[in-house]
Order: sequence, then structure tokens, then C-alpha cells
Amino acid sequence: MQTFFSVAIDALAYGMVLFVISIGLSITMGLMRVVNLAHGAFAMVGGYIASHATQELGFGYASAILIAVGITVIAAIPIERLLYRRIYGAPELTQVLMTIGITFCIIGIANYLLGPTLKVIPLPEFLRGPVDLGFRSIAAHKLFAIAVGGGVAIALWYLLERTAFGIRIRATVDDAAMAGSLGVNAKLVYAASFAVAVGLAALGGIVGAQMLPIEPYYALRYMVTFLVVVSIGGAGSIQGALLACLLLGAIDTTGRFLVPEYGEFFSYLAVVVVVSLYPNGLFGRAA
Repeated sequence: MQTFFSVAIDALAYGMVLFVISIGLSITMGLMRVVNLAHGAFAMVGGYIASHATQELGFGYASAILIAVGITVIAAIPIERLLYRRIYGAPELTQVLMTIGITFCIIGIANYLLGPTLKVIPLPEFLRGPVDLGFRSIAAHKLFAIAVGGGVAIALWYLLERTAFGIRIRATVDDAAMAGSLGVNAKLVYAASFAVAVGLAALGGIVGAQMLPIEPYYALRYMVTFLVVVSIGGAGSIQGALLACLLLGAIDTTGRFLVPEYGEFFSYLAVVVVVSLYPNGLFGRAA
């Protein structure tokens, strides 16, 4: 029973980290119709900056998160303005080539400026030790990751379903021309959506650094994993991405515990099965 509980907590924490990072990719692919293969690079940038802020500049963990997310978003704004706007509505192959090129450029710049070694983001004292629940002790940073994932899910649901900004996003997605005629600035909506997606990627990269280590080829190593979340959950669906992350977290963690020699086999088998049964994902909709 203790083993089952430990595996369940590890799966939940891993799934929530995937959700925080991948939900931004789901937003860009589902709402903005952009196949953004550079999404993982922004998560890596957030991790690199947070590591530098804590290790070299002496900032605390909370301050490093704010600084890293803020700088990543600010750096992404001109990238969206100068590059991404050129591929909105372009063929998917064009989007893939553009964003994979951006990925390699970001990797090169990050490694040149901050070094090609594995980066560590020191946790504060209250997140380092275990939390005693009476019947079981759980690593504090895993509970923190779970809490962050839950908070992001609730905040995004409220943003998209209960705010004027969410209405503008959904209107622009359904009919950009009609939304524009009603006074909605589609370019501004896309820019704001992109900033939110990048900020979430950076946040996930930092919070999940204990489970998905920040290293030189982070953006490429986990690119397929982030795409898998979107393909299973359905692009643009918060509940779909959350369910997909929990499902992948459970399958991957359990598989690695029971039959570690199979690696990620069971995760990709789940992808094949789900996509075969639900081509648009569990909660996706046809284009």
C-alpha cells in the first residue's frame, strides 16, 4: 500500500509539472492554430534564468521564479512580433520549420550565455524536506508541484471561461474576421495569449526542474512529450490537457517502476491507442 501511494504521488507530481508546461503549447496550437515546437525552449530559458538568479545573483526561490518568468515573457514579445506573426495562418510545415529553427537558436544562445552544463535551481528550506501526513511522508517539492498545477488549471479555466479576455480569445478563434468587425484586436489577443503560454512554460520549467532537469538539450529532449500531451488531450482544451498529463504521469511512472527496462514504451503505446480512437484528442474538436 505504501508503494502504491508513493507511485501515485510521483505520478501526480510529474503529471502536474507536464500540465503547467504543456498547457501553454495547447493554447498556441488550439487557440492560435500555431504548431509551436519552440515551446519547450521557453521552459528551458525560464529554468536557465532561475538557476542563474539563485546560483550567481543570490536571489531567493520565489524571487527567481518571478524574475525568470518575467524576463522570459519580455524576451518572447519581440519574437512573437517579428517572427510568429509571419506564420499565423501559414501551412503547418512552414510553422514547424520556423519554430524548430527558433528552438535551435535559443538553445545556442542560452548555452553560449549561461553555459552548456546541467543547471540546478536550489529549493528553499521548506521545500527540501518531507512533509509528514501522519501515515506517510511526502517530498515537499512534489506537493508544491501538485499545488502549482492545480492553481494553474483553476486560473486558466477562470481566465478563458469567466473573463472578457477569454471571450475575446474564443471569439477570435471561432471567427477572426467577425471578431475584428466587433472591435476585437486579434493581433493583441494573440500576443497576450502567446505571453501567457510562454510564461506558463517558464514557470513549469522552474517548478519541474527536480523532475525534468534543466540541461543543454532540454527543449529537444522533451519536445515530443509536450506534443503528446496536446495530441492526447486535444489542442486548446484545459481539461483535456490536465487529463492527458495525469494519464501519462500514471502510465509513465508505473511503467518505470514495474518494468524500467521498457522505458517510455507504455506512454507511447497509450498515445497510439488514444489517437487511434480519438483523432482530435480526448477533448479536442475538429479544425
